[in-house]
Amino acid sequence: MIQENEILMLIIGLGVFIFVLGNRSQLKRIPHADWLLLGFYMLLVGWVLTVAESFLWEGVLNFLEHACYAAGSVLLAVWCWKVFRDKREAT
Repeated sequence: MIQENEILMLIIGLGVFIFVLGNRSQLKRIPHADWLLLGFYMLLVGWVLTVAESFLWEGVLNFLEHACYAAGSVLLAVWCWKVFRDKREAT
């Protein structure tokens, strides 16, 4: 069964995705933006899988959803580490 918060999160995520596509050149100015964007994309795939698991392959999609959340979290942590490491080396 689909929950309202899952649909809302997907809608917000898709809105941010459209923003990212429209502003990709400006977002590239963020240090290590590739890591940040890849982390966001993994979380977005997880949100899509959250909704999709209500319709088919519940077990498989649930596993993939959580794997995407884990991968997205690791990628965002790597981005933070790289940004703060660069700042520390610059000072």
